[in-house]
Amino acid sequence: MSLSLKLSIADLSSSTAPSLVVVVDDALTLGKATCGLFPSLQALIKRVAETEKFKGKAQSSITILGDSESRLERIIVLGTGAAAERGKLNWLNLGGGLLSKLPNGSDVDIIFEDENFSPANIADFALGLQLKAYNFEQYKTKKKEADVSEGLPSSISLMSSDKNAVRKAWKQREPVAEGVNLARTLVNEPPNILYPVEFANRAGKLEKLGVEIEELDEKQLKKLGMKALLGVGQGSTKDSRVVIMRWNGSSDAKAQPIAFVGKGVTFDTGGISIKPSASMEDMKGDMGGAACVVGLMHSLSSRKAKVNAIGIIGLVENMPDGNAIRPGDILTSMSGQTIEIINTDAEGRLVLADILHHVNTEFKPKFIVDLATLTGAILVALGQEYAGMFSNNDELCERLTKIGETTGEKVWRMPLCPAFDKMIDSRFADMKNTGGRFAGSSTAAHFLQRFIGETPWIHLDVAGTAMASPNTDTNRSWGSGWGVRLLNQLVADYYED
Repeated sequence: MSLSLKLSIADLSSSTAPSLVVVVDDALTLGKATCGLFPSLQALIKRVAETEKFKGKAQSSITILGDSESRLERIIVLGTGAAAERGKLNWLNLGGGLLSKLPNGSDVDIIFEDENFSPANIADFALGLQLKAYNFEQYKTKKKEADVSEGLPSSISLMSSDKNAVRKAWKQREPVAEGVNLARTLVNEPPNILYPVEFANRAGKLEKLGVEIEELDEKQLKKLGMKALLGVGQGSTKDSRVVIMRWNGSSDAKAQPIAFVGKGVTFDTGGISIKPSASMEDMKGDMGGAACVVGLMHSLSSRKAKVNAIGIIGLVENMPDGNAIRPGDILTSMSGQTIEIINTDAEGRLVLADILHHVNTEFKPKFIVDLATLTGAILVALGQEYAGMFSNNDELCERLTKIGETTGEKVWRMPLCPAFDKMIDSRFADMKNTGGRFAGSSTAAHFLQRFIGETPWIHLDVAGTAMASPNTDTNRSWGSGWGVRLLNQLVADYYED
């Protein structure tokens, strides 16, 4: 099973755990409550800090064995740096970075006493702990000794003199942690377990949180004319699905919704244009965009966001059998526009074409954000540090760029221009599904833009950020859940009542 953290918020005076974390600035001075609970602790910290040359710099720490005058078995002193610099401190990273230093199987109290540690800071710290705690182990039947370090404390209590304010702040962040970890699990699942119908079933569980669910099967998709999406899945024995998730949280039931769209290719062989075998197992993660949308809808509904939001995901499997689409085929999309297939491995944009058109014409949203592990070209351009952002709206881009810097889920705006759009014109149809090797991420974005019209829109190419993720202070999972925090914050900052 994936690990989760038993975490609570408590009053300072209730500390009873055998392991203690004391959060300090560069002055290393404890508050009255901490000194009252542990009279010898201040002198002990000063003495050990001098020996270890510990200065309380941000994210630095020392571990001290409990002395004879204290009931504590272990004390960890965690630095936050100078108080004047605290506004720049990344509290998520501070919390996540601490987790590996905590003793496995032990109860731990973490004390925040300085008045500069705001409830929001402490709640962000808790979010970092919870995100770092996630580890997907569901299919391991034997626990190796080497895996002991991957364990967690039995419980963690965050202790503050303003526990009610901390609890209120955490109440807004806990659903976000749940949404991120749900997205991570979806990406981590093997493709024989998480095929389109099963993915749709998991998205359907959001109904318990008040999300309205509409699941479209192949018969309904054919009736709607989603022939581009169905074309991708026609080589698979697994049926395709589209799931529409509606959260109506605005005080105005008729308020114009915002829309989030996700590519959900549960496994991508490349189809007839088959991929090389090396690392093809990673293509179970080609549904990272859809996973993010499900995680986001969980977060919005669980925290009762005051907004009307729609999430729509297209779920297919791209396989190369005798019924698969071929290079040279021409498909008619739901919009009526025709598409010449040049490469069957440029399949995600076919899925998105139909669901973008559907959400745009059916629900007329205020804006659309789509997420897709769309192109390898974006990895060449931006690595795993940024998602590529393409848009027809400057205001949306400015907002998302700003939020990306604060959340750490960073985006970089990439170019759209008439020359790139011309590269996907086809001799035989309205467009072709790839413009060739050059400007591959931009031509893919132009393909999507042809199904958007004038609606404000952002396309996020998350091929470098959603899967095969590097270890960070807040993530040790192959599937990162990238985008849930970014888009949740976009909604919270700009689009709620």
